[in-house]
Amino acid sequence: MLGLYIRVLGLLKPNAALAWTLALANIALAAAQFAEPVLFGKVVDTLTRGDGRPDASRLATLLLLWLGFALFTILCGTLVALYADKLAHRRRQSVLAEYFEHVLTLPLSYHGATHSGRLLKVMLQGTDSLWGLWIGFFRDHLAGFVSFFVLLPLSLVMNWRLSLLLIALCAVFAGLTTFVMRKTEHLQSLVEDRYSELAERASDTLGNVALVHSFARIDAEVRGLRTVIDKLLAAQIPVLSWWAVVSVLTRASTTLTILAIIALGAWLNGQGLATIGEIVTFMSFATLLIDRLQGTVNFVNRVFMEAPRLREFFAVLDTVPAIRDKRGARALSHVRGRVEFRDVTFHYDDRRPAVEHLNFIAEPGEVVALVGPTGAGKSTALALLYRAFDPQHGAITVDGTDIRDVRIASLRGQIGVVFQEGLLFNRSIADNLRVGKPDATLDEMRQAATRAQALDFIERAPDGFEARVGERGRQLSGGERQRLSIARAILKNPPILILDEATSALDATTETLLMAALDEVMKGRTTFVIAHRLATVRRASRILVFEQGRIVETGTFDQLVNRGGTFAELARAQFLTPVLGTN
Repeated sequence: MLGLYIRVLGLLKPNAALAWTLALANIALAAAQFAEPVLFGKVVDTLTRGDGRPDASRLATLLLLWLGFALFTILCGTLVALYADKLAHRRRQSVLAEYFEHVLTLPLSYHGATHSGRLLKVMLQGTDSLWGLWIGFFRDHLAGFVSFFVLLPLSLVMNWRLSLLLIALCAVFAGLTTFVMRKTEHLQSLVEDRYSELAERASDTLGNVALVHSFARIDAEVRGLRTVIDKLLAAQIPVLSWWAVVSVLTRASTTLTILAIIALGAWLNGQGLATIGEIVTFMSFATLLIDRLQGTVNFVNRVFMEAPRLREFFAVLDTVPAIRDKRGARALSHVRGRVEFRDVTFHYDDRRPAVEHLNFIAEPGEVVALVGPTGAGKSTALALLYRAFDPQHGAITVDGTDIRDVRIASLRGQIGVVFQEGLLFNRSIADNLRVGKPDATLDEMRQAATRAQALDFIERAPDGFEARVGERGRQLSGGERQRLSIARAILKNPPILILDEATSALDATTETLLMAALDEVMKGRTTFVIAHRLATVRRASRILVFEQGRIVETGTFDQLVNRGGTFAELARAQFLTPVLGTN
């Protein structure tokens, strides 16, 4: 856990100068705080020494010193608190942005295996934990650590007999804390697992609220959430109970220590081995030590409680993207659009490959259709083109350049993708269209929307292009979402276009209009079309028929139907062969 805490502090490195200044100020502040009990004891000794007439000069000097240390402590403490807050807040926002950026760079395979609710929970709770530990370090923790290194040696110098009581108190506290940490370590990890489960369940339910309503599952989903909460409490309460025991025992130990100091001090004073001032000083030391021990209990408890969250946070942050720019990668520019797959094989795991030994070339301006049953490898093949994944064998080239030798951002900048599901942000229509071209003008957006058969419903909205589409575009119909996705790709105007079941959410009339528009858009650019409805690929330059990750047939629509193979069977199943006059 010490290594984890050191890493938390290491994240302050970008503001190292301010962090070191605050640390040194904390050390000075901790040392100054011990002046008060020492001076208090000296004042008492001055007042009780001799014939009852205190040395006025000595007393005045001690009081002035006391005042000076008090003013220094107030001023220094205020400045430390102010700048520590500023530093912690600044670093919290920076680390949150870095985490968010890092998560976005992780491959689709990672996001497919990790729930978005968990990632959001880890981001928010992790940065909250970092902020709390940074604030605690500069306000309390560092001063508390320094206190032990100053107080115990100082007390030994002043009166080693009384000092032994303080050392015994520290030993009892350390033993109790270590014992409870060992008892609750596993339970606290289980608590964080339950919190993650809670976040995933709530996010999953809210993300499918239409399903919940249509199947009348509100009560069932609430019961499911309550079950997770019960499991969370079952793990949390024993942890809280153990730390409550530590708090009670620490208070009892400190109370007994003060009583022991009074009793031992009285005896030592009678033997001439301790002055009244030293007894008063050690009582103040004990009070100060009690405060520091309570702070240390809270610190250890806090670090212990936050440790699972921080481990989750750093685990995500330490995940190395499988898909990343290689050293020396260059930009891909002036793309003509010649795409070649050379013996490409890819598998998601050690089982059967998703695609195997793919070999084909798409020339600039060609429309290449990929057809076949669900799970045949069509979407995976094109995901490899824009490097959602990298093949385990073979290579993919664009204009003769291996796509692994170019920067990912520049590669994807040359490719437009329209997915089967219309993916939209909960922002305005204009913001969603500008995803492909951030500097697009209103006229350009109107033109793209017109070509995608989307302008009509956009202009019907009260705010037009500034209308918000809702979470995941839920304010729009499925067809409207898809037309916006197509308009976004048109606006981007890439040399390579991928249409992954792009018209599946459209009615027959809109699909006919849109296909006519897409025919115009596809001119002069390399286009890949994935389709289950074979009527949409009649005019493709070439059709690749996929089966179990392999290309089993290739040719034009008419050629494949007349060949009587796999494609002909698919066409016959969709009642397309009679139209062509085949059996």
